[in-house]
Amino acid sequence: QVQLVESGGGLVQAGGSLRLSCAASGRAFIMSWFRQAPGKEREFVARINWSSGMTNYADFVKGRFTISRDIAKNTVYLQMNSLKPEDTAVYYCAGSLIDYSKEYTEPNAYPYWGQGTQVTVSS
Repeated sequence: QVQLVESGGGLVQAGGSLRLSCAASGRAFIMSWFRQAPGKEREFVARINWSSGMTNYADFVKGRFTISRDIAKNTVYLQMNSLKPEDTAVYYCAGSLIDYSKEYTEPNAYPYWGQGTQVTVSS
């Protein structure tokens, strides 16, 4: 069983930065960030392979967001720069024991979820 706890959300002006953290009680092979805006489906943001450090990103965050992990702290981070109002959403950390080659963008591929942290970007 893997338990995930997110932190670091808040209110920031457009162009600003935030760093989200996801502390894990266990070890999942793949750790990802998703987000969900009001009235929209949950969407994939980024993922990292815990062992290799290999990363993947959604096109809409490439060059602005960076996912990383601290093995000693068992924590995954999402550094978000150049934030836009459309980045406003609840951000969720998710964990999977399987390294899917394609399905990793699907929420159903992840059995472990955090409670979410709100990110609000004002214009």
